[in-house]
Amino acid sequence: MGAINIQIVEGNPHLRSLLGWHLQQAGYQVHQSADLHQAREMFLVRQPNLMILDSEMPSGDGLEFCRWLSQQQTALILMLSARTTESDIVAGLRSGADDYLTKPFGMQEFLARVEALLRRQRTAAPPVNLDFGDLKIDLVHRRVRFKGELIELTPQEFSLLYVLAQAGGTALSRADLLQRAWPDEIDNPRTVDTHVLSLRKKVEIDPRQPNLIQTVRNVGYRLNLEILNAPPVHQNNGQLPRKPATASMSRMAAVQRPRI
Repeated sequence: MGAINIQIVEGNPHLRSLLGWHLQQAGYQVHQSADLHQAREMFLVRQPNLMILDSEMPSGDGLEFCRWLSQQQTALILMLSARTTESDIVAGLRSGADDYLTKPFGMQEFLARVEALLRRQRTAAPPVNLDFGDLKIDLVHRRVRFKGELIELTPQEFSLLYVLAQAGGTALSRADLLQRAWPDEIDNPRTVDTHVLSLRKKVEIDPRQPNLIQTVRNVGYRLNLEILNAPPVHQNNGQLPRKPATASMSRMAAVQRPRI
């Protein structure tokens, strides 16, 4: 069956343990989360193939967390819920769930749903890398390389860069970035500015004059794909000389070169 990773996000400890046991008996690698904060951190580290998510977590909005998960585009989502009306099911599917299973349910049906989703993943696997020339984003291991050098990013910085890259050079507003790159509902646009500043210190030659992550006045931020796709700049071609590397830039190659 291979090393298939499944993460269970379920508020009921007895059900969470029961589901985990049956999945392990079926040969899957299983990780369990008791709340949404823990679930997010584990997801970023483990990068599971399948998320099993309780829609009614006591620690937050399961539907909102599902929207964030779906924007990561690295895992399928099976939503579990005690809500059984048509409108509830539609809301769950529209939030990004790939399947919706109402409680109570039989264990054989649960395992069959899991198997069906994983078959879908094998036949339509999402991309595992984004390649923009000198900038490469590994979605499986959540790593970023620039000019072959590994850039160490926090989980939130990685999510921010990934969302900007997904936009394909289109400018995204701060509200868009908060919705796509952050798992929790946050309404402070300064949060985006703070993380953009932190990210620029790691991926820009001169963070004070950024070329890679550009500010678009009255809109927000964009990833400058034109710079990424441009030929390498050489000092003997009349270009500006390199800026000496600082401690925060020691892993960056000094060459000019984008939502949770």
